[in-house]
Amino acid sequence: MNLLGIARIHGFRRLRTAGATIGIALLLLAGAMPPAKAAEILVFAAASLKNALDEATGVYQKRSGDTVKISYAASSALARQIESGAPAQMFISADLDWMDYLQQRNLIQTTTRKNWLGNKLVLAGPSDAAQTIDIKPGFDLAGALKGGKLAMADPDSVPAGKYGKAALEKLGVWASVMPSVARAENVRAALLLVSRREAPLGIVYQTDVAADPGTKIAGVFPPDSHPPILYPIALTASSKEPAAAGFLTFLSSAEVKPIFEKQGFTVLP
Repeated sequence: MNLLGIARIHGFRRLRTAGATIGIALLLLAGAMPPAKAAEILVFAAASLKNALDEATGVYQKRSGDTVKISYAASSALARQIESGAPAQMFISADLDWMDYLQQRNLIQTTTRKNWLGNKLVLAGPSDAAQTIDIKPGFDLAGALKGGKLAMADPDSVPAGKYGKAALEKLGVWASVMPSVARAENVRAALLLVSRREAPLGIVYQTDVAADPGTKIAGVFPPDSHPPILYPIALTASSKEPAAAGFLTFLSSAEVKPIFEKQGFTVLP
């Protein structure tokens, strides 16, 4: 073999050795790199969503590996916390007013806002009570209380309370029961008063009654007695986490729809 051939063989061997060395180095580097960090998503949601949203969140977390933390409270309280700088990445309100409140202050991403769910307003009583009430104009709600309290979320600020007050005013009975109202900080707190027999009746959503075996529906408010019950959803203006947008898309998917319908929500188109 001539000198040129020998040189070519040695050059090929050096190139192959260098390539192997680089390959090993890349493998070692890959092994030393930490795995991609799972995202953490903070959601502020109306208290009435708890059971259904917890179930849907469990499905999402198993699939994505992300962590979703949800703070449940009255929509009014959550909106004010976001206004004060709370780091929520998503807001789900139980009415349009509090989502509008944040939008007017440029605190949500308006392109992500949508009306997501619907609900019904009901009169709840203890599960062992035989009382059934026909809710219509002028019905004797004060008499049905039998001297007890009417549990309601705060009718001046909390969505469920505002819907309830609007319905009672439309039906002409608000003045007769106003002195008997037991104001609660949110709709689930109002339901708890009924479940504990601390109030004979309470105004809540039908989905709340479905979540508490200690209560039952004593009557259903006519849909035209109050504004439509809508749950808007949106990402907050401060949300920079891409996974939050993915979670919002997941909540709007056909897969999740049965979870919320099982609890009594209407999933809007």
